[in-house]
Amino acid sequence: MSMQAMLMPVFAQVALTFVLLFWMQFLRLRAVRHGLVPAYAVALREPNWPARVTQIGNAYHNQLETPLLFYVLILLAMVTQTADSILLVLSWLFVASRFVHAYIHLTTNRIGARAPVFLVGAIGLALMWIIVAARLTIAFTG
Repeated sequence: MSMQAMLMPVFAQVALTFVLLFWMQFLRLRAVRHGLVPAYAVALREPNWPARVTQIGNAYHNQLETPLLFYVLILLAMVTQTADSILLVLSWLFVASRFVHAYIHLTTNRIGARAPVFLVGAIGLALMWIIVAARLTIAFTG
């Protein structure tokens, strides 16, 4: 599996994270500038942001949690040469689930819709870890 192919889902995930980061920051600055929230009320991460700003912030923070395991896994798979087309497909599945999850989070924000999408991505990611772990275990014991 080429390095470029394996990195494309990573770049897509990073792009999503940065879009949400800049969107969140824009809305936070605007909320402070327009007097919707005084700066001192959020200076120590107090949850005093307007609802929409909090919603975007939560979507951003979600991209810093489970995706961390994805980033580590892809680097591990590339370094150990255990990456293949199965991992590539599962990587795109994971990233697609993150995009859909973020979309739901930013629009209807229905937990009933978000949770199954999150679960699909989490299962795909867990499966990728199992595959890489199994391949490395076999390589070290074989």
